Amino acid sequence: MKRYGRLLLMAVFVVVLASTSSFAGISINIALGSEPTTLDPQLREDGGERAVNDNIYDTVLTRTPDGELIPSLAAAMPLLVNPTTWEVKLKSGITFHNGEVMNADAVVYTINRVIDPDYNSEQISFFSTIKGASKVDDLTLHVMTDGSDPILPSRLYWLKVVPPKHSKDPRFMEKPVGTGPYKMVSWKRGQSIRLKRNDNYWGKAPQIEIVNYSFIEEPGTRLAGLMAGESDLITNLLPEFTKQVPKSVHILGLEHPILILNADSGVTKDVRVRQALNYAVDKEALAKGLFEGFAQVAQGQLLSPSFFGFNKDVKAYPYDLARAKQLIREAGAEGATVELVGTSGRWLKDRDLVEAVAAYWEKAGIKTKVRIFEFNEYLNRLFDRKTRADAIFVTSSNELLDADKSFSAYYKAGGIGSSNTDADLAALIDEARSEIDVAKRENLYHQAVKLAHDQAYFVWLLNIEDIYGLSKRLDWAGRVDSRLLVQEMKVK
Repeated sequence: MKRYGRLLLMAVFVVVLASTSSFAGISINIALGSEPTTLDPQLREDGGERAVNDNIYDTVLTRTPDGELIPSLAAAMPLLVNPTTWEVKLKSGITFHNGEVMNADAVVYTINRVIDPDYNSEQISFFSTIKGASKVDDLTLHVMTDGSDPILPSRLYWLKVVPPKHSKDPRFMEKPVGTGPYKMVSWKRGQSIRLKRNDNYWGKAPQIEIVNYSFIEEPGTRLAGLMAGESDLITNLLPEFTKQVPKSVHILGLEHPILILNADSGVTKDVRVRQALNYAVDKEALAKGLFEGFAQVAQGQLLSPSFFGFNKDVKAYPYDLARAKQLIREAGAEGATVELVGTSGRWLKDRDLVEAVAAYWEKAGIKTKVRIFEFNEYLNRLFDRKTRADAIFVTSSNELLDADKSFSAYYKAGGIGSSNTDADLAALIDEARSEIDVAKRENLYHQAVKLAHDQAYFVWLLNIEDIYGLSKRLDWAGRVDSRLLVQEMKVK
């Protein structure tokens, strides 16, 4: 009996040991459509950067997979102490991967860093109302806004907290240090990034130990890698292959492919030409043909129906080739050339969309000069007003789920991605940003939506679903905010 007891005890010990070490050695491979241009989490508006850094850094607030705002580094939801000041209390005992302490000093530094004009962040539209932050005590800070800001908590969901000392290192953009569930191991430019689980993470321990990212622009090549077992997760899976991959996940995402039209110069300065370019595109055909039904026609605005500010009375420009040709004739623009800038591989069917739109415009009587740039150069052209083309493609996501983010970036004159100088539109957006009365604020955005629609400052295309291909061994359900959080993934 004693021998049996000893054997039983040994068996229990082996089971316990196996369970505690079951997280060790598990790795996954993720194939992205574009390589990060930097790993400084505050500098660029870059989806490749986010896909990696969302696992290295924590934010002040976070969201559940279905979009509910909850505390992350914060100990509780922020408290509005007066119309222009929010108080944030932080969790204690959290450190960055390099040992720096995450406290009020770090969060204040992070906020003041991203809003500094000299820093010139491309993410400034996320924080456009914030004028500063100050420390109250080691775990408490105040965030001050320029006027009332009803969506300040949503802005803090976007705020990745950086270490004050290490972020000043010139190597910071390639050697990121956060408080998150994964640490940086290596970045082989043009090839791969490797992360390793942070075994001292303050939150829930991830199952997966090693994450390898590769950068494969061509969607067919990403698909081939998944089918060959080289990848466990690929982004922007082509809709026509959802039934051929081992597993696929699709969820209505935040992404709206649009074309920003230059309303200040060139042939697109004429509103009749801009309207014609909208009428010329068969958006229903794009949704069904290019996306196999994994997309919805955007209703003449850079908002989904679930976003605050959506105007249900504004509809998509219908496909009307005859009307498009008529407007182009009236504007004297027959045979005129429009330069259309895009990129390839960053978003689902981005190049295909650009080329399809160009073909529609050609049918309407506009010559279209398509220029596809590598992603870093494409970003330069998207965010530099001096090099702004007649039309530039972008797929915009709105993680704040509120009109302010999209409108301050792309609609408002002077916005980082805008191509108009419409003072009336800018005034509506400014007023809406600080309006506390919900009904009044919503009405202001409804006016802005209609004004921009009538002036055709964009060609609004679609609201597309996020489609991912997964290996058989990987389980993950996707998120409404499109984040690739490895912490939520499981390997069988």
